[in-house]
Amino acid sequence: MKKFLSISIVLCLLLCGCDSLRFAPGEAQKQNAWLHSRTAAIAAATAEDEAASQKLQALAKLSQLQSRAITSYYGLPKELPQADTAQQVLNESSWQLGRTALAESAERPDAWQMADNALELGIGICALLGGVYGTRAVRFLKQAKTKSKALQEIITGNELFKEQNESSVAAFKQAQKLQSPQTRQIVAEAKV
Repeated sequence: MKKFLSISIVLCLLLCGCDSLRFAPGEAQKQNAWLHSRTAAIAAATAEDEAASQKLQALAKLSQLQSRAITSYYGLPKELPQADTAQQVLNESSWQLGRTALAESAERPDAWQMADNALELGIGICALLGGVYGTRAVRFLKQAKTKSKALQEIITGNELFKEQNESSVAAFKQAQKLQSPQTRQIVAEAKV
């Protein structure tokens, strides 16, 4: 059962990838979420003060409500940006903060590192549990870790070869067509 669980975790990471995994929101993302909430609140107040259409006022109020949910999910930043007025919100630093938060939100954990960490965790758990099955599981997971590292090196080397030898790419791809569909799928997911 323990071996099955460990193998399942590793296979899920390798086959499903880490695209759905994300880093926790950082300080810039938290500040941006809070600033977005303030921007939406000021926009809603401005739409009402300037007697904008009912549709625009309703959209601004909905945006304000939605931004509060985002801020609540991300959590408050350690330091709140100045955002009491429209002029403060529209400051260049707010635009820069938005760009920084956008770049950070696109970052994902390295799939190879995640798989390596999962294998290390499995090895540690199996070592703690001990016994004959624990020892076998540790041996199996260490072997899986070695194979994972080898696969990573092969894929990295192949990609480097294709970059440096563009004239051979067609022949390289033709040779790879002999691989099984499962192997091609694993390699394609590992490249991402």
